Amino acid sequence: MTTHHPNSHTRADTSWDIAPSAPQRRAIASFTNYRDAESAVDHLADNKFPVDRTAIIGVDVHLVEQVVGRMNWGRALLNGATAGAVPGLLLGWIFGLFDLVNPLVAAFTLALYGLVFGAVIGAVMGVVCYASQRGRRDFSSVTMMVPSRYDLVVDAEIADGAQRLLSGMPPAGGAS
Repeated sequence: MTTHHPNSHTRADTSWDIAPSAPQRRAIASFTNYRDAESAVDHLADNKFPVDRTAIIGVDVHLVEQVVGRMNWGRALLNGATAGAVPGLLLGWIFGLFDLVNPLVAAFTLALYGLVFGAVIGAVMGVVCYASQRGRRDFSSVTMMVPSRYDLVVDAEIADGAQRLLSGMPPAGGAS
């Protein structure tokens, strides 16, 4: 854990102002992974520090689209069926609970019908969407936001106390 980051020369100010009416905050540490930043806040909480005056901020966020496989007719059908089955199951179950005579049997029956109906509709929609792309996107992917580091910021008037508490914290494996 340090307050210096190799790319700190690109950032003119290390203070963070979360909202215009919020108190001025100061970065007291930077971490390369979220788990270490979380551990630092946990250490502050264990030492009775007012953690409601802290924040973990992801900095230099990048959009990462991880390709997970090739898209084909079968995968489009399966993805669509899965996407339709889950809401169909839940909606059928909820509507079944409104049966006054036997809500459990009705909930189970309608959940089963909802699952099948949702899967069929979802499969049809998955295939239609895949066909409409005409080979322009023959892969499936997962998109995520990934920060290059996590800054621990604290209200400026209590930042020195937080730094003192963190200096007594045992070193973490992934801190920078």
